[in-house]
This record gives sequence, C-alpha cells and structure tokens, in this order.
Amino acid sequence: MLYLFLSSLIEEYSFLNIVRYLSFRSVAAFITSLIIVFIFSPKIINWLKSKQNEGQPIRLDGPKWHLEIKRGTPTMGGVIILGALVLSSVLWADINNVYIWIVLYITFAFGAIGFFDDYLKVSKNNHRGLSGKIKIFFQLLIVTLASIWIYSISPENVRGVVAFPFVKDSFIYLNIFFYCIFACLVVVGSSNAVNLTDGLDGLAIVPIIIAISVFGLIAYLVGNVIFSNYLNLHYIEGSGELVIFCASLAGAGIGFLWYNAPPASVFMGDTGSLSAGAALGVISIIIKHEIVLAIVGGLFVLEAVSVIVQVFSFKLTGKRIFRMAPLHHHFEKKGWSESTVVIRFWIIAVILALIGLATLKLR
Repeated sequence: MLYLFLSSLIEEYSFLNIVRYLSFRSVAAFITSLIIVFIFSPKIINWLKSKQNEGQPIRLDGPKWHLEIKRGTPTMGGVIILGALVLSSVLWADINNVYIWIVLYITFAFGAIGFFDDYLKVSKNNHRGLSGKIKIFFQLLIVTLASIWIYSISPENVRGVVAFPFVKDSFIYLNIFFYCIFACLVVVGSSNAVNLTDGLDGLAIVPIIIAISVFGLIAYLVGNVIFSNYLNLHYIEGSGELVIFCASLAGAGIGFLWYNAPPASVFMGDTGSLSAGAALGVISIIIKHEIVLAIVGGLFVLEAVSVIVQVFSFKLTGKRIFRMAPLHHHFEKKGWSESTVVIRFWIIAVILALIGLATLKLR
C-alpha cells in the first residue's frame, strides 16, 4: 500500500522514483519488519507469559535438562514473525501482484493451523496438540487451492513445469492433477520438515533466514528477463516481487532470533514453523525451483527423514536407528551441548545454501 501511494507521487516528487526499485523496497521491507519485531516483541512475550503459566509443554521423553531449563518458556512466538511479515509485505510490495497474495494466503493459512495447534497444546498442557490427520487434511486442502490458482495463472510455457538443477534444459510438464499432488508434497513436506527442526533455541529460525534469503535472490533472478536468460532459468514475469516478501521474512526472522537465541525468551511454536516452511515451499513452486529447495533446505529434509526412518525402523524391527528423533535430539543424547548442536546445524545450513546457489550456474 505504501509502495502504491509513493508511486502515485513520483510525477510531483521525482526522487520517489527510487521506490520502483526492488533493491530499495527489499531493504525497506527488511528494516520495517525488523523494527516491528523489536517494538512489539517485549509486550507480546509478556502477554504470552501471562496467559501460559506452564509455557510450552515439553516432551517427557526428551533430554531431562529440557524439563528444567525450558519449562515456563512461552510459545506462539510465531505471531510476532507473522505480524511483522504480513504488515511489511503489504506496505512495500506491489499489492496488485498476484504472487504476493498467493504466498501471503499460504503463509497465513498455515500459521492459523499452527496457532490452533499451539493453543491446544498450551490449554491442555500436552505437547501433542491438534491431531496429525486433521492438520494434514487442512494443509492439503489449502495447498490444493493454491496450486490450482498458480497453475491457472501461469503462462503456457511454464505451466506445470518441474525443472531439474545441474542439467541444462531438463524439465518435465505435469498436468493439473499431478501438479497439485506435487505441490502438496513440496509445501506440506517443507512446512512439516521445518516444524520438526524447531526443537532447540535458535535452531530453526537461522536456517529459515538462510533459505528465504537464497530464494529471495533466486526470485529476483527468475523475475528478471535478462538474468533468467543468461542463467538459463525459466522467466516468471512478476515473480521478482517476491523478493519483498522474502526480505520481510528475513527481517522478522533476525528480529525474532534476538529473543529466541539461547536461552530463549519465547518459542516460535507451530505458528511460526509451519507458516515459514509453507512459505518456502510455495515460493519454490512459483519460481520453479522445488528441487533446489530440497538442497537449500537440506537440513530440514534430514530432520524429517530421521523421524520417518525412526518410525519405520521401530514398527518393522522394534529397534530405533537414532537415540531419539528428530536428529538434533539424537546428538543431544550423545552428549553434545545444545549450543554445539545448534551452531553445527547452522553451518550445515550455510553449506547447503551455497550448494543450492551453485545450481544456478552449474547447468
């Protein structure tokens, strides 16, 4: 809204022409969301503490010190991220751009599911929350609607396209049925993988910031006809506007890290992790880099795979592969300190992000 308002004044005030540049607006969106988080976080955290006497319920089968140190820490901190993200995006993005509304729709809808899940956990003082089947049902419904939306507005040359990294001109076309299935796998998988990673102070938010920054850059390149042609990428007209959303999420994430850094004053909860993961997934679909998401977000993939392997192994053999799943708890059980696990996982996230960026040129 602010972007459109300032744009209307360019003829009278020529210096406002700067708002037409994505680079300027992305920086402005980043700073805006960061400031919003810093201003409102203390009040929201105090309010959450007043409403959550016991804080987020802690798994009884987890590391014993979690019960002592993390008890009483409020959850639902994702509302801080969501609020700053939505407000900053609406202020600085071109609200006539349909991709912005698709991503906001997915992010807010998954955030609502996460909020309800967090609410049930806190109100019932139980870490299980909303039924897994109910969560997946609504997630699939939400993504199906979004994928039909994306498919219908896509130009014919990129409609239903799934591109493969590292191989030049390697892609397949999916019809709307299989495209919806693929989109559901990407978005729902990404959302829940990020959710599984969110188990230690600061563990999930930094990889989220790293991944969304990478996809902000890719969105800019894909939305620019010159860069997309040079790098042999599918040109998606209008997708560059997603840089504003990505910058807003990165700014909100860094602001939230200030309060989520060990020892955390607040947890993002499912409200934040489900919505951030879904945002990554739907952006990757819009810009045709779904497979690259599996590389850039490889840490989230490892965490999700560790849970899947653990469940199947126990059901088939009665034995566990890991001392505890998700993977970060396995290393805690092995004696690694929380800070060691978190920092080493951050390093892995950076390395995977660099590999993901390399796919832009290695084709």
